[in-house]
Amino acid sequence: MLSPPKGQALMQQALQHHKAGRWAQAAALYGELCRSQPMHFEAHLYGGGVALQLGRLEEAARCLTRAAQINPRSTQALVWLGVALAQAGECAGAEQQLRAALKIDPASHETWAHLASVLVIGGKLDDANGAYRKALSILPNSAQYWTSLGSALQIAGRGGESVECHTRALSIDPKEPKAQANRAQALLSLHRVAEALDDFDSHLRRFPDDLSASSFRLFLLHYPAEIRRDWLAEEHRAFGRKAAAAAQAARRLKPAPANPSRNAAEPGKRLRVAFLSPDLRGHSVAYFLEPLLSHLDRSLFEVVLYHDHPVVDGTSDRLRSQASLWRNFIGKTQDQVEAQIRADAPDILVDLAGHTGFNRMPLYALRPAPVQITYLGYPNTTGLAEMDFRLTDGIADPEGDSDAFHTEKLVRFSSCAWTYSPAPDAPEPAPAPCLAGEPFTFGSFNSLSKVNDATLRLWAEVLRAVPGSRLLLKTFAIDEPLLRRRAEAAGIPKDQFLVLPGGGTTVEHLGAYSRLDVALDPFPYHGTTTTCEALWMGVPVVSLKGDRHSARVGASLLAAVGHSEWTAADPAAYVRVAAELASDRARLAATRARLREEMRASVLLDHVAQSRRFSAALRACWQSHCGQSAAVDALIHPQTPPPPTPA
Repeated sequence: MLSPPKGQALMQQALQHHKAGRWAQAAALYGELCRSQPMHFEAHLYGGGVALQLGRLEEAARCLTRAAQINPRSTQALVWLGVALAQAGECAGAEQQLRAALKIDPASHETWAHLASVLVIGGKLDDANGAYRKALSILPNSAQYWTSLGSALQIAGRGGESVECHTRALSIDPKEPKAQANRAQALLSLHRVAEALDDFDSHLRRFPDDLSASSFRLFLLHYPAEIRRDWLAEEHRAFGRKAAAAAQAARRLKPAPANPSRNAAEPGKRLRVAFLSPDLRGHSVAYFLEPLLSHLDRSLFEVVLYHDHPVVDGTSDRLRSQASLWRNFIGKTQDQVEAQIRADAPDILVDLAGHTGFNRMPLYALRPAPVQITYLGYPNTTGLAEMDFRLTDGIADPEGDSDAFHTEKLVRFSSCAWTYSPAPDAPEPAPAPCLAGEPFTFGSFNSLSKVNDATLRLWAEVLRAVPGSRLLLKTFAIDEPLLRRRAEAAGIPKDQFLVLPGGGTTVEHLGAYSRLDVALDPFPYHGTTTTCEALWMGVPVVSLKGDRHSARVGASLLAAVGHSEWTAADPAAYVRVAAELASDRARLAATRARLREEMRASVLLDHVAQSRRFSAALRACWQSHCGQSAAVDALIHPQTPPPPTPA
């Protein structure tokens, strides 16, 4: 045991290192004090705090637990312990410690804010909103707390309130680092794309190195009709260069460890494949992924799932049952996520988010896995040189046309790249409402963010081509007065325009397709889930094929069910296809009656065959990494079969 003078001297040295930011040296001295003086409260408290700074979460929790035992009234020990447990993913324990601190000092706005953050991570969004409001009742002019509340409200689906909170934060402090970018995301949830882009551009002028904002802005650029393909590709490449520079800077501070020996480049070995997504929940990405995982040969592949979102639901539970390992990275830092992935040592890491919300794009620039693939969640290149492959098909991304606009090698399925899993409780398709004497009804259930003014003008032309017809839109977060003004400005008469709010059960949502005679795909950002839903409910879909993946998805899906004739090459053809479907009611009735069976017989619902194609793509990408490029070359450059020989 150290003598009191030596202990005091050691404590002073530790504090000097601590205050100077020399955390490793401070941690060593605090550790020596804790071992020699087990009842030394400050050594355990500050030792835990330094361990927290160093990311040594187990050590931090151990020291801070001991500090709280020595002094149960120390709110600092309880709060830091709560933070350590939260970073370790132990939300229940973190909440317990923070609530204990609040019993001692209920007037601490910092503790209320910490609690709110933990509650968000734990998916307790209503409680989190209450905790943030409690913090704001104590410190009402905190721009940081207002924007944090706004983010929690957005996750809870309360976009209008979220925008108000971020705006309040900016009124208090126009320089609040996160408020404008967070407001941009909330504005998108309300389909106010132009305002969201303005916010992102303004934010990035002040914070050009904000990779998160730079990334999500790329997603928004798919909505406006005027965005050129070549410019959009260069914006993605610019992000890739920025992410690579940030990764190189990080590597200078902390070199990457070598890949574990189990990542040995053996072409035929059983592969550990990890999927990283914020959408392993009730989300379109999960619905397209689930049938592939269900039929993936586990003798050839081990499945690891990395979720990254506060919401965990029944879909999450089903997916978890498909995996040998499940983790939720919500609330984790990039360093923590990278370290965990490297420790788990997947051979292949599959990104399912691209530049959509809650993505981890900068992580891939650090290359935590030997092979990195992007698929499903994003209709474009990531822009990252470190993303090796992108899975797609030859209609959505034709060979010789799309490759130059991608940083990844495009690996094409021999058929459609999607696999649809219909809702088991979907109602039966209904007859066309026009057959019962209703006005002929076109419609779209897509996100209104996709329904830009050019799309509305095109739909107005469709209505003019079919006298007496009407347009029905159904989606979430509708600002109906604004939408009606936009529709009228585009040339859609008030009495021919109907609006339905989103929401309801799955059965109610799918049942609403019975109100449509024909569905209309927006442009240039097509629907995917909505197109599949419409087809399953017996509703034909008219789609306008463009020059990029997001504007070709409809063509791929319609080809898969044998109805390429509903894909138009230009706006005039789009109007013509829609009018022709409306002109022959008997033919429309027959088409609707058989459309579900046509879809059932298509590649979209052949889950076994699609899973085999998916497996082949994964294996080919791995073999390319192992130096055997022939397999992946066959998928990158698929051979067109020769025409049949005349009899």
